[in-house]
Amino acid sequence: MRIRNGIPFLAMVAAVCCLPSVQAEAKQPNFVFIMADDCTFRDIGCYGGQAHTPHIDRLATEGMRFTRCFQAAPMCSPTRHNVYTGQYPVKTGAYPNHTQANPGVKSIVHYLKPLGYRVALSGKSHVGPKSVFPFEKPAGKGLAAAAGNFFADCQSGDDPFCIFLCSKEPHTPWDQGDPSRYDAKQLKLPPYFVDTPETREALTRYLAEITVFDDEVGGILAALDKHGLRDNTLVIVVSEQGSSMPFAKWTCYDSGLQSALIARWPGKIQPGSINHALIEYVDLVPTYVAAAGGTPDPVLDGKSLLPVFAGKQEHKEYVFGEMTTRGIINGSETFGIRSVRSNYFKYIWNFTPDIEFRNIAMNTPEFKSWEAKAAAGDTDAADKVRRYKQRPAIEVYDISKDPFEWHNLAGKPEYAAVQAELKAELDAWMQRCGDQGQQTEIEADQHTKGGGKKNKRKQK
Repeated sequence: MRIRNGIPFLAMVAAVCCLPSVQAEAKQPNFVFIMADDCTFRDIGCYGGQAHTPHIDRLATEGMRFTRCFQAAPMCSPTRHNVYTGQYPVKTGAYPNHTQANPGVKSIVHYLKPLGYRVALSGKSHVGPKSVFPFEKPAGKGLAAAAGNFFADCQSGDDPFCIFLCSKEPHTPWDQGDPSRYDAKQLKLPPYFVDTPETREALTRYLAEITVFDDEVGGILAALDKHGLRDNTLVIVVSEQGSSMPFAKWTCYDSGLQSALIARWPGKIQPGSINHALIEYVDLVPTYVAAAGGTPDPVLDGKSLLPVFAGKQEHKEYVFGEMTTRGIINGSETFGIRSVRSNYFKYIWNFTPDIEFRNIAMNTPEFKSWEAKAAAGDTDAADKVRRYKQRPAIEVYDISKDPFEWHNLAGKPEYAAVQAELKAELDAWMQRCGDQGQQTEIEADQHTKGGGKKNKRKQK
């Protein structure tokens, strides 16, 4: 019998073979990321919303619900580039809508594939070029079917995997699901809406599509359970940016930039927990890389959420946002917006307050009903229409007291120190990103795909 360090070799082998729990723990985790499309976070049931979302609500009881998750841009394409690259949009060039990242930028595929992972995307893409995002494309009609096929295929080769399952709900047009579930007359409108029949009717169709998304989440989770993959899989569900109703998508208000994020990871995340740490979508790539056993690239702008998943309630002091209207449908020629937010205050910089803020939402029957009510003499409607179209150069809000960002504190002496602190943080962030402000807005056309041409249904 051979002896190593005084221990019989066969005894060593026997001891190692008797530790299946250690071996199982060392197995790389799988990652399932499920994303909605234009869903205001506060409309989801477990966030206090009116949408019927039983699958998402149940997931929150099985995992961790985040109350302060943010993305860097309040529209589809920059947000998705932000998720997959782990970098802020201006840094990668993917800051307008209908955009592409600069050649040579790395994505999650490049980081996880060398660690042995298969990395796939099913559903809405809205990113490019393919050299930056060489995702696998699972076969299957619908997200749940594609997920199930991919799970089975990965199991057959014992491959760890990361899959992004990207819904097209509840993006306009709101024509899916069952609006009759929602009584328009009984719905509670957010305080920044104008109460009109058109607004209430549209809201029933929008909420119905959130329920469709919830059904998709349920189907994906069922497929995960069917293949026995629940215990070694980190599941994350997010709402993306806010809806295309006014004061959400295309704005740097919290209704546009804040996201639902629910994470479930058996044995790693405490079921039914709530976390108030400030986190960003940009943190997801380094989280996956670290969880897979790799070392996050220094070029990444985020940092791993693993300590937060373990229960830490602090992560970042500030989160940042940017909006570029050039390239969006019916958008203002240049109306750049940048923002910075702490736990308690928000600072927004509108580059061109002298021009009107515009987007496609202003062509909808809902917004036109707001304008008609304003023209008929309703002062509340007139104020909200004006505030949506016209923005001051600087906006400062006490988020803790004014969560809907309605009372601008910019220029008030008692908030001068807060305003100066946030301005300095925003300036420093823009410098790190290579963001030249208005000049960056003017150059946005160099980064748009097809000049922001109108795409097919649910691809804006």
